[in-house]
Amino acid sequence: MDPVRNPFAPGAGQRPPELAGRDRELDAFEVVLERVARGRPERSLVLTGLRGVGKTVLLGELRSMALRRGWGAGKVEARPEAGLRRPLSAALHRAIRDLAVRHRAPDRVEQVLAVLKAFALKANPDGAKLRDRWQPGIDVPAAQGRADSGDIEIDLVELFTEVAELAADVGSGIALLIDEMQDVPTEDVSALCAACHELSQSGAPLVVVGAGLPHLPAVLSASKSYSERLFRYVRIDRLDRSDADRAVLAPIEREEAEITPDALDALFDISGGYPYFVQSYGKATWDAAVRSEIGAEDVRLAAPEAESELAVGFFGSRYERATPAEREYLRAMAELVEGRDEPAPTASIAQYLERRPSSLSPARDSLIKKGLVYSGERGLIAFTVPHFGRYLLTQD
Repeated sequence: MDPVRNPFAPGAGQRPPELAGRDRELDAFEVVLERVARGRPERSLVLTGLRGVGKTVLLGELRSMALRRGWGAGKVEARPEAGLRRPLSAALHRAIRDLAVRHRAPDRVEQVLAVLKAFALKANPDGAKLRDRWQPGIDVPAAQGRADSGDIEIDLVELFTEVAELAADVGSGIALLIDEMQDVPTEDVSALCAACHELSQSGAPLVVVGAGLPHLPAVLSASKSYSERLFRYVRIDRLDRSDADRAVLAPIEREEAEITPDALDALFDISGGYPYFVQSYGKATWDAAVRSEIGAEDVRLAAPEAESELAVGFFGSRYERATPAEREYLRAMAELVEGRDEPAPTASIAQYLERRPSSLSPARDSLIKKGLVYSGERGLIAFTVPHFGRYLLTQD
């Protein structure tokens, strides 16, 4: 096969494998956009799932859907230990620019930008020297007395209200998309929930779409007890067999090639139905195939190449972030579950390592903060990365 025209290469397909089987989520968001635009109450949305199931790609598609409806849309990628003000300011600045081209009152747009700038400037630490102060790149003077109290909860409510009212001026809405939402600092998560609660009461046309690891609902619930009522939680999982086959068949058929049923069986078995792996093994198989019909032997020959790339870019890059103590903990998890994608009892890990459970808490907590493991329920711990246990068992 021609590697230059590999339909599984990132960006090559009209619809990437990560969006196969996500029609239900896309249709549901279309309904959200319609309801909010009509002033009807609607909960914000939270997508949860392991790494490699396509949450980030799905977020991007939801953003595109909002833009096609004439909404303003901004996207944030949360980072551990980093506050929300600065990235949120940039995302909402982008969303306001989306709306500004349709708004007939430039003064009104500038008024909202002034509030946004006041909010953004509070990201600078008190007493910072002028040369060290971050400037948000908004070419209007900062407003005073609005979204500038320094209390993130108060300021976020006021900012969201201003931006939502601007969207309402043009009969539109605002979509704020937050990736890696579990990494938003605790204080900022609380403020975000409070702002969503306030706007839901008023029916303002602003919707938050968050995406994160499986323990994200617990993070939100710990922040605000009413978070269960604020968000509609959607679990994004691996693809079932029919959707996984569709993710493989669609790009192959676009290139007027074919694939045998045995090859589809082999790709599903080796990828586990996880979209990222479907794409990785599909790409390697296309490059390995010499005929226009891909067979099971092509999958077998391509597997080591795909696994080599995954070992460096997907698994290895995460493993390298772990300290020696954390790697010991990860390896113990992998040994106990025999490489399967299953949770391990924390008590069993301590017993395996012949350590007191309390002595392992720092390593476990650090791994959770790094997004390598999560606790779905008390006393159990699992990998956030599919097939990570299997990878660890191959390492010396």
